Order: sequence, then C-alpha cells, then structure tokens
Amino acid sequence: MSGLDVLIARSLKAIVKDNLGEATFERIEKRLFERHGIGFTQAVEDFGKLDLVLREFFGGGAVGIERRIIDKIVILEESQRTEKKWITLEDSRLTELMLKSLGDEDKKSLINCAIGEPLIISDMLEICNIPQTSGYRKVNALIDDGILIPQGYVTTHDGKRVTKYKAIFENISISIEKNKIIVKVQPTIESIKDSHIMQLVCS
Repeated sequence: MSGLDVLIARSLKAIVKDNLGEATFERIEKRLFERHGIGFTQAVEDFGKLDLVLREFFGGGAVGIERRIIDKIVILEESQRTEKKWITLEDSRLTELMLKSLGDEDKKSLINCAIGEPLIISDMLEICNIPQTSGYRKVNALIDDGILIPQGYVTTHDGKRVTKYKAIFENISISIEKNKIIVKVQPTIESIKDSHIMQLVCS
C-alpha cells in the first residue's frame, strides 16, 4: 500500500463510522469478512476491496460517498501550471500526527534527509547524527505512519538487498487561519500515482 494510503487509512475508519453510522459500518465490516475474509482495517489497506463492498451496498452512489468521506480527511488542490499538487490535511488526527512528527527534532531531521534522494536507514542515521537504537525506532514509526515509503534497494558488499526509503512529500506548509492550524503537504508525483485512494479523488 502506498504511503499516502497508509496516512489516510489512519482516519478513514473513524470518518466512515461518523458519516455512515455504526450499524452501516458493522454491516460493511461483516460483508468484507464474508466476501474477502478481511476486516475493515485490512480493507482500508486494500482500498479496492472496500470499494467493491461499498458499490455492492450503495451502487452508483458509492463513488460520491467515497469522495465525501475522503474530502473530510484530505483535500487535493488542482493546479493547471504544474503536475505537482498540494494536499490539505482536513482530519485533526492527521494534522496532529504530522505536527508531532515535525515537533520531534530527530524525526524532523530524518524526514528532511529523506526528501529527494532515497536512502537506506543506516545512511539516514549517519547523516542526521542520530544513535542507531533510538534512530531505528523513529524511522520505523515514520514508516508505519506512511511518512517514509520504500523506494528501491541497494545491494551491500556481502550481497544483501537493503531497502531505501524516501519521504512521501517534497514540501510542507503549516499556517494558522482563524485559530485553526492548517497543514498542507506536497506529495511526490509517484506517491499520488501509487495511491488507490488518490486515484479515486483525481478521477
């Protein structure tokens, strides 16, 4: 699953419950298990299966429901001048996650280090001058949150393949409007193309 989908998945379950109601959510989860043998959380990670069940429940209206739900999590800003797009994080859980990650000096350094060229974890830690024990823990947290994503491999001198990682965004903007913190990220073109959820929003 793409990094953007991992990031969005953190909010999707709660937003679906809020918008469709607990009873409908339970019916969807039951059908996901009957049809695909997975729960809702796993279906978020494989959005195509969730989409199939929503279409079964809501027919042609499923796309509108999906877009309405996604709009409560992220808003994609279109630009005619450039292929690069900005995404506004609408859900407070995502905003909080991003602010916490950037508020941690080590995580902030790791994210900045991984913008642009993908790197293996040991190189990131060396560049950022972060101890290995705490550094690996923080890198893994950023991977779990979808902020760092795998991007290719490097082969070591002893023949092992080691994963390289890259940040899912190239830029971030934080502002305050009417006492509300607004967080916008500019994802890499690849992360939008790899995201099943973003493809739905863009279509």
